[in-house]
Amino acid sequence: MRTVYHLWLSPFCRKVRIVLAEKGLEFDMQVEKLWERREEFLALNPAGDLPVLIEEDGLILSDATAIAEYLDEAHPDPPLLGRSAPIRAEVRRLAAWFDLKFEREVTRNLVDEKIMKRFLGLGEPNSQAIRAGSANIHTHLDYIAYLTEERRWLAGNDFSLADISAAAHLSCVDYLGDVPWGDHELAKEWYARVKSRPSFRALLGDHIPGCPPPRHYADLDF
Repeated sequence: MRTVYHLWLSPFCRKVRIVLAEKGLEFDMQVEKLWERREEFLALNPAGDLPVLIEEDGLILSDATAIAEYLDEAHPDPPLLGRSAPIRAEVRRLAAWFDLKFEREVTRNLVDEKIMKRFLGLGEPNSQAIRAGSANIHTHLDYIAYLTEERRWLAGNDFSLADISAAAHLSCVDYLGDVPWGDHELAKEWYARVKSRPSFRALLGDHIPGCPPPRHYADLDF
């Protein structure tokens, strides 16, 4: 059985979990507490970050984007990178938008400040960072609305790694109840379609000990 080393509210780990589920691939999950710096884990990934995927044949893969693209090549049905070079370029552009820009402007300021600092023992959340994340998220939700006005999914007519990357990050923020869905109806409609996919069900069942999600988190009709 393939194994994914992960943390619950890591959008990059969630990205890989969704890809595996979309491909219909079975896997076990092992929570890895990065702050413990286990020697056994560092031997798997000297970079010391998540996710890490160990394939059934013992192949060790790290970095969410590398893992996702490997899985799309090794298991091409359904294609999550796109069916043409222009679409693949757009999928990669948008996946990077959320994995880099959204992560820097929103995820890091909300999820890391409110949750990860607690686990890492890094003190109280930075209120200025939280305010910045809460302000920045509106721009990204507006962008999702703009994209879905002309397209069925973010990068085109097919569900892709672009949607997976965006939804992985938003699901982490939504776990905190910090996504202002009421102000962004089109983005909400897109996310509701993502939430309804079978590949998303396991994420909606995640519960962090001592930090339950809001009631709407797992509600498909939120």
